[in-house]
Amino acid sequence: MATMKFVPTTKEGLPESDVSSRFLNPGDFSFGDASCQIHTVLGSCVAITLWHPVLHIGGMCHFVLPGRRTHENVTRTDSEPNGRYADAVIALFQREAAQYGTNLKEYQAKIFGGSIMLRNVTIKKDEMVGLRNIEAALKQLFDNEIPLLFAHVGETGHRRIVFDIKSGDVWVKHEPLKKIIF
Repeated sequence: MATMKFVPTTKEGLPESDVSSRFLNPGDFSFGDASCQIHTVLGSCVAITLWHPVLHIGGMCHFVLPGRRTHENVTRTDSEPNGRYADAVIALFQREAAQYGTNLKEYQAKIFGGSIMLRNVTIKKDEMVGLRNIEAALKQLFDNEIPLLFAHVGETGHRRIVFDIKSGDVWVKHEPLKKIIF
């Protein structure tokens, strides 16, 4: 399978040499300027991209779970925000935005992922981690008054995404789960 890499080109069609590429694993977070592209692969996890349309800065998170709750349903109080949880990633975005003298309300959001990764399994709707992750992402954006421009979420299978901070564009390649016939 070919990898998606979209490197901006000059007027002459040559690759811009100052473009850096970062790949996010589950729980990772990255924030940068127009010289950066951020890539990831998602299943039930969710990625949120935030882009500042004037300054051409932004970032992406790849969170795994909606919240930091233990098995005893007690919220953990980690000293540092952790990119694995939806309820902590906004703090990471806020910290980076503050370094640029910006407010999260100035950014545009897009969300991706939250797939159902198992077919023909009887799981209650409230136990589907992908759907819970989507709901958590939407809640974080709503609570922080960050406008949502686009969402490619739910369904089945995985997504490969590339976020180009220079343009704010996000490319998505979605591969639904194949039907299994016995």
